Amino acid sequence: MSASDAFTEFVQIVTTLRGPDGCPWDREQTFASLAPYIIEEAYELVDAMTTENASNLSEEIGDVLLHVVMLSLMAEDQCLFTLDATIRGISDKMIRRHPHVFGNVSVESSDDVVHNWEAIKIEESKSSQKGLLDSIPKHLPATMQAQKLQNKTARVGFDFPDTQGATDKIAEELAELTTAINDGNLPAIHSEFGDLLFSIINVGRKLGIDCEDALQSTNKKFRNRFKEMEKSASAQGHPVQTLSLTQLDTLWNNAKKGLQQ
Repeated sequence: MSASDAFTEFVQIVTTLRGPDGCPWDREQTFASLAPYIIEEAYELVDAMTTENASNLSEEIGDVLLHVVMLSLMAEDQCLFTLDATIRGISDKMIRRHPHVFGNVSVESSDDVVHNWEAIKIEESKSSQKGLLDSIPKHLPATMQAQKLQNKTARVGFDFPDTQGATDKIAEELAELTTAINDGNLPAIHSEFGDLLFSIINVGRKLGIDCEDALQSTNKKFRNRFKEMEKSASAQGHPVQTLSLTQLDTLWNNAKKGLQQ
């Protein structure tokens, strides 16, 4: 069976599931009800992409495809657009945004490709009256969203000229947070804490760091070290819940040394 035949058959399966004699759960779904599942499936796919398990990766891609098809068919049921329109739309976009492949534009590097892509997006946003930042999803993880916002605005010159300026901004925001804490102003603490995080991400961006990836790496490191602490505490017959902060600090430092060897 060809890929096109398999896709047609799959679409028919999803159509049947949402049909009158199909699955009650599938028929009840809405755009809003599927939103958390889509986010969950996307993260499961990313997890699968970091492993070498091809079967798991294939399965997770299939789960994402299911939601893509189901959403398109739901839109078709509501006379919003058709699945064909969705496919044609992305096909036209790929042709339009790759003039170096489907047109006469010449590029020398992937950087040129990215530059052309962004330039084309800007022209498209002008015709659709979209703002520069409107294409950035509001439900992205906050770290990733902040970095994308900063990247977008930096491309039009709204950026510190060097890393030092961005680093100085961290000190400024930290001072403002400290003042808010000393004043006991909870709304200001919330706001200034967010500003501090945003400034730290900006420094990472200017250093060429993927801030989401950096924080994920630190999360993984923390998980591993704490697991080592739990193993050491268990070996000594003392669950971590029963230990003092001084004892926990000792286990933490030992875990750091052990995992660095």
